[in-house]
Amino acid sequence: MMISIKSGREIELMRQTCALASRTLEYIEPFVKPGVSTEELNKLCHDYILENNAYPSPLNYHGFPKSVCTSLNEVICHGIPSKKDVLKDGDILNIDVTTYLNKFHGDTNKTFLVGNVSDEVRKLVDVTYQCMREGINQVRPGGHIGDIGAVIQEIAHGYGYSVVEDYCGHGIGREFHEEPQVVHIGKKGTGPEMKPGMTFTIEPMINLGTKYSKVLKDGWTVLTKDGKWSAQFEHTILVTESGHEILTLRQEENATF
Repeated sequence: MMISIKSGREIELMRQTCALASRTLEYIEPFVKPGVSTEELNKLCHDYILENNAYPSPLNYHGFPKSVCTSLNEVICHGIPSKKDVLKDGDILNIDVTTYLNKFHGDTNKTFLVGNVSDEVRKLVDVTYQCMREGINQVRPGGHIGDIGAVIQEIAHGYGYSVVEDYCGHGIGREFHEEPQVVHIGKKGTGPEMKPGMTFTIEPMINLGTKYSKVLKDGWTVLTKDGKWSAQFEHTILVTESGHEILTLRQEENATF
């Protein structure tokens, strides 16, 4: 398994594309409200990314037809934006943005609350964010990829939630998806050793019900098998000499990490 170790110059280029990805999520947030279609959100993100001299990585990736993924309520991931999917009060929507700038990819996502979300679902979203945050806190030189999944699994199961196992985080850089795979379950001390210069995503998908999923006939949209709702958050992480750097950190999160 070849895991890319980024040079100082490559890391600087990663910072630039990741900063654009995070700014795209910040830009789109005011538009995430009842009455707006996911197709409208896709176009806004698409135009914003192009205006910043970049390209939306998902567009035409293995045939994916849109510029971002929009995963609504029971959709776990890879939801395709559509005019038919119009946001309603109480929904949750994950928007997954990946930008391609200066030949490097930056990947991040956020689950947005649409209007007045139930306490049950709001708690799921909060715990999912906590899972990602504590997973990120495991990233340090000499640690192991399994450390990340172990803490995510412990937190999610502690609240009675399930962790999606069919989809995972991944290395990222010149390629959209590189080694290593970053699964969101596991045992501490297992998996590849983390080394300075590695860049990868941590993106736990946490479900109210079963961990099992199904894919629609479109070949992309992944739903929970039991129809219960799912939440997800994602950041691109750099392993540094002393710990880690969150390359896609948003301004709203400066006090969180």
